[in-house]
Amino acid sequence: MIRIALLVAALLLLWTAASAREQLERLKIRLKARPFHLKHVRLLDGPFRDAMQRTCKYLHDLDSDRLLHTWRLNADLPSKARPLGGWERPGSEVRGHTLGHYLSACALMYASTGDEKLKAKADAIVAELAKCQKALGPSGYLSAFPESFIVRAEKCQRVWAPLYTLHKLYAGLQDMYVHCGNEQALKVVEKMAAWLKGRLDKIDEARMDRMLNHTEQGGMNETLANLYALTGNKDYLAMARRFDQKRYVEPLARGEDRLRGEHVNSFIPNMIGTARQYEMTGSERDRRIAEFFWNQVTGARAYCTGGTSNHEHWRSDPHKLADQLGDHTQETCCTYNMLKLTRHLFCWQPQAGYADYYERALWNGILATQNPETGMMMYFVPLAPGRWKMFNLPNNAFWCCTGTGMENHAKYGDSIYFHDDSGLFVNQFIASEVDWREKGVKVRQETTFPNEAATTLIVKTDKPVQFSMRLRVPYWAKGAAIKVNGVKHGAAAKPSTYVALKRTWKDADKVEMALPMSLRPHPMPDDKTLVAFMYGPFVLAGKLGGESLTRENTHTGVNWYKFRNPASVPALIGDAANPRGWIEPVKGKPLTFRTTAQDRNFTLIPYHRLFGERYVVYWRIYKKDSPEYRQMLRRQAANGATQ
Repeated sequence: MIRIALLVAALLLLWTAASAREQLERLKIRLKARPFHLKHVRLLDGPFRDAMQRTCKYLHDLDSDRLLHTWRLNADLPSKARPLGGWERPGSEVRGHTLGHYLSACALMYASTGDEKLKAKADAIVAELAKCQKALGPSGYLSAFPESFIVRAEKCQRVWAPLYTLHKLYAGLQDMYVHCGNEQALKVVEKMAAWLKGRLDKIDEARMDRMLNHTEQGGMNETLANLYALTGNKDYLAMARRFDQKRYVEPLARGEDRLRGEHVNSFIPNMIGTARQYEMTGSERDRRIAEFFWNQVTGARAYCTGGTSNHEHWRSDPHKLADQLGDHTQETCCTYNMLKLTRHLFCWQPQAGYADYYERALWNGILATQNPETGMMMYFVPLAPGRWKMFNLPNNAFWCCTGTGMENHAKYGDSIYFHDDSGLFVNQFIASEVDWREKGVKVRQETTFPNEAATTLIVKTDKPVQFSMRLRVPYWAKGAAIKVNGVKHGAAAKPSTYVALKRTWKDADKVEMALPMSLRPHPMPDDKTLVAFMYGPFVLAGKLGGESLTRENTHTGVNWYKFRNPASVPALIGDAANPRGWIEPVKGKPLTFRTTAQDRNFTLIPYHRLFGERYVVYWRIYKKDSPEYRQMLRRQAANGATQ
């Protein structure tokens, strides 16, 4: 049995390599950096591996028959399973979206861990979906809801996001093919694409535009471009182009930011599709759109956490964020999608700035959103003061961010390392090991970052091999230093650049990198008195206590949750530009700080470590005797006089 298992694993690796080559051959551009397949990166002990293992348990715990229940009912097949709740309840118009995410998560988790039981569970679900597709007739249609939902979308009648839901299934089946070698999954999704083509062929461009503007379609252009990359069928690429939402792309192509009022988690996936189409066609227009969009979001519409949106939309003009802090700031799905887009852009032009943003959003907007006690995930990241983290119920929520959350914590290895023909990019400081098979070398990264502001990379090779190890010097790391085999390296470690160590590497060669962190302010662009604080890449959150917070009011199935009795937060007095004068590190407690000389002092810790209590991220801060301070005193006096 062991020999058979090893043979199967070896064949799957060969198949994966062949599939990857075919996809690269269909690229019309030259990637300047290429990601490693997840199978070739393994996480080591640390917070990211812990988060991955919690999600792995959740994927095992979810019942396959309950996930398939509405699919079977829609296909008139018997099901005795107890229905799931929340967005997956039988009457929901987005029922079924979770199963697409679930297949993606299982495939990614299998690639990340080699969990054969999870792969077998996902393979069995694909087989059941194939039965549902057959029962629904020869058209190839497959969903957990009737085809009439699609008809309603085409007629611009009220219906909640059926195309978005199909996008998730397309993606899940493709991931099962790419990461698990499941040929049946590809056959099912190609039949679905044939059904879709039959419908699209009957829709003219004007009607297509109306339909896309009427309903959330997610990233149909991305998943169809990916299907072309897998098969070479040019029909899929033409279909992908039809899902380019003109209202989105045309202003961006002109360099105009008209994002205000748009639904963020519909917009970003469409931009990922635009980026993928650039890779498949070489269209410079697509590249300009994707890059301009990324720059606008990260430079003018992102909070200190790297996240974007408020109540699922962009509700303000560029650089206007001070009034956007609320109960529903920063949808987690949006961060998931911005990271996917960032990964594409880095491959085109491997600049440290892309990896800098990725790091900030990964720690503060992804790792921070999984409850370490329950493994459950957040829909929104509330940034209004006095709120707390709210998580899904395991079988009675299934928000969009539950689905992307399953994927988030299954694929942490996908952007730690990249490579080109001659060198390795080390982008993230996460304990892990990468197997660069083409070079016959492994690089093991041993680190307890951020507990220790350093990382160590150890080369493992049977024979000397020449390549350039490119180490990212983060934007926040002033004074970074590098040693190779104990000898200080003389290259200047300028923030937000790479230091390239080109040499012939031998087994056990060691690179040590010191990554000094410092405290710094992150003010709102439109209100300098509203300030967050960061230490290295980490957003610091003020601890406000966890009194009265229980499992019942921190886990919910309701997506538009209300925060009853949020904690009040007083203004702070100090020079926000020089926080080291009045925010001090707490001795004996790494990554812990304390305000001083306030009427009420607060402890601050990294946001990704704060759970089970209320918090504040953005503080109202006044420099004593400043005009803003005197204006605040006048407001207080006026309020007191009217009470």
